[in-house]
Amino acid sequence: MNHLFAKSLAILLVFLTFSSYTQNKKDNQEKPKQPKKIEWLSFEEAVERNKKEPRKFLIDVYTNWCGWCKKMDATTFHDPRVVEYVSQNFWAVKFNAETHDTIHFDNKIFINPSPKGKRGTNQLAVALLQGKLSYPTIVYLDENINMISPVPGYQSADQILPLLHWLATDAFREQPNFQIWYQQNWGKK
Repeated sequence: MNHLFAKSLAILLVFLTFSSYTQNKKDNQEKPKQPKKIEWLSFEEAVERNKKEPRKFLIDVYTNWCGWCKKMDATTFHDPRVVEYVSQNFWAVKFNAETHDTIHFDNKIFINPSPKGKRGTNQLAVALLQGKLSYPTIVYLDENINMISPVPGYQSADQILPLLHWLATDAFREQPNFQIWYQQNWGKK
């Protein structure tokens, strides 16, 4: 009887192990893979992708010497919630305000008028930031490449998520004041 019990137990264990393995494999196949990081594009790449799949633009305007830019990149833009939301709803562009590259954007050419200078600012950064050079600044454009809003300063993941939602869902069109919208909608969560 002990031999029969041991054999039945062994068969049951093999069955349970196989069932668990196939269920785990099925669960892993059904879950869509979440992006691990934001795919940062150039302006040109974002505009091209927008022609096929219209989305809003999130433009991270930064400089190499900006400590808060580095902190936002290391924390906010690596938070899994932010990565997922940005990846699904925006074309993300990382733009060095002091780049010496010539940028072709919105049927215009933007240059850095001080290409040999250490901290010359590219004309596109001046245009996007409306002359208020502050880093980091996130600039949001709609699907038609029209300015929605520049938002200066460091933002944590918890600060940026409601703003991303307000923009991605077009709530800003009905309630253009983010603070009022936040109090009426997000503050209740």
